Amino acid sequence: MITGASGGIGRELARLHACECDHLILLGRTQAHLDALKEELESGNEHLKVDVLAKDLSKPGAADEVYEMTSNKGIKLGYLINNAGFGDFGEYTDARWNKIEHMMYLNMITLSRLTQLYAKDMVAQGQGRIMNVASIGAFVPGPLMAVYYATKAYVLHFSEALNNELKDTKVTVTALCPGPTLSGFQVRAGIDEGAFNIYKNSSTPKEVATFGYQAMLKGKAVAIHRFRNRIWVFLVRIAPRSWVVKIMRRLLEKRRS
Repeated sequence: MITGASGGIGRELARLHACECDHLILLGRTQAHLDALKEELESGNEHLKVDVLAKDLSKPGAADEVYEMTSNKGIKLGYLINNAGFGDFGEYTDARWNKIEHMMYLNMITLSRLTQLYAKDMVAQGQGRIMNVASIGAFVPGPLMAVYYATKAYVLHFSEALNNELKDTKVTVTALCPGPTLSGFQVRAGIDEGAFNIYKNSSTPKEVATFGYQAMLKGKAVAIHRFRNRIWVFLVRIAPRSWVVKIMRRLLEKRRS
């Protein structure tokens, strides 16, 4: 099962899994995009079944509804990829609370609930892989994207802790931490289109998906995409926190225009 499969990293992960799995469950916000992906993946592959579900996972109870659906069909997951998530750009005091609340629910609560429900089944089955998509932003505070960065810090720490809890089982949890990636994230976050030039040297969704997929299969707890991002994470961990937050403010200010 892959959430946020309508586009970006989620869509590329679906394409990767389609080569290895016989049944995919794809969740996203846009039915037309999911239907097009289903047609693409099933075309020429008679052994692959793709179920799609357009669902707003930022609403309370959504995770339980998804689990009930799969349980009623007798579906047992071997892989769960929590990729769905979004951000918001701007001063926190000016943000629309409704959007912030939905972001927190999707990025943290739905992810946690889906993980709990399916991880329990995976432990009972004796195997399973879970990947939660975080960000290199999980390692730092993010002025102007304060809540988004905080939610990704939650995803990182939650995933690391759970992976440790499950160390004596054959179930692993991987936190994938991409850097800037060329996807639809920027538009939904409200980042000015003129600031997209900072993403010129960014990764593609396919590159991130391939890296994350391989890391998940190896059972890695934390997978930071690209060597330069790993260096950056190391440096911010040893730098004074007061410096880090000032640097992040300057970097994020560049996204205004």
